Amino acid sequence: MNMPAVNPQPARAIEPPIGKVLRLQSQRPKFSLSRAAAIGGDIAARVIPPMIVIALIVLVWEVLCRRQGATLPPPSRVIADTWDLITDPFFDNGGLDKGLFWHLSASLQRVAQGYALASIVGVALGTLVGQSTWAMRGLDPIFQVLRTVPPLAWLPLSLAAFRDGQPSAIFVIFITSIWPIIINTAVGIRNIPQDYRNVAAVLRLNPLEFFWKIMIPSAAPYIFTGLRIGIGLSWLAIVAAEMLIGGVGIGFFIWDAWNSSHISEIMLALVYVGIVGFVLDRIVAGIAHVVTRGTAAS
Repeated sequence: MNMPAVNPQPARAIEPPIGKVLRLQSQRPKFSLSRAAAIGGDIAARVIPPMIVIALIVLVWEVLCRRQGATLPPPSRVIADTWDLITDPFFDNGGLDKGLFWHLSASLQRVAQGYALASIVGVALGTLVGQSTWAMRGLDPIFQVLRTVPPLAWLPLSLAAFRDGQPSAIFVIFITSIWPIIINTAVGIRNIPQDYRNVAAVLRLNPLEFFWKIMIPSAAPYIFTGLRIGIGLSWLAIVAAEMLIGGVGIGFFIWDAWNSSHISEIMLALVYVGIVGFVLDRIVAGIAHVVTRGTAAS
């Protein structure tokens, strides 16, 4: 009995694992020079212009303050006079004789406490004002009046109430930074699209679910705008308040340097104040970018 002929299939070569790995690696996108150039160009576009402006300001400052009869020291003299403070910001000789790190740290701790309290209360009151027409009519005029009071005008009242500089400074930070948080939160709540409210009604969300799932995400760009304004006002308020309450803090350091006629130390402290304020603003802006997925202004 003749069996039908079977055409043998050629054996398929088994590719070794190392060959697969090499082929997968070759398929991955490579970091091209054009991409690196684009990233470098973007960094340069952000860094070079401010560096040029700063260099020009320092140059003009140096030229003007080197003239005969100038009352302010040039940058070269500021660096020479404050070199010990620049190179050793962590010294602590006891009492108020401390490096700039400890003064800035004390001020930041006060700002953190007052600003955190203002954020919590401000978002809560802003939500109430934005959600309730009666609350808006009753509270908004009061907020508009109180927010125009200068920060230092609250300091004598807080000292009379608390009888201590630490809680008084925290209160000044709180009362200064809360108003933009309340106002921006209320605007954000009032601008929630009606479609979102209709969806919440269809899904029968309870008030707490509506707050977390609808109100906060929708109003987040407005809330973080208020938080960014608030952190700037907090830093301004603490420097001014510390000049009057005394103790360890960058505001007291500036006032003490003025009393000692150390103008170079004042200028160095102002540079640190500006840098810290910029960093605080960038931190809040970065958190806003993450939380709002880029919808908040940066």
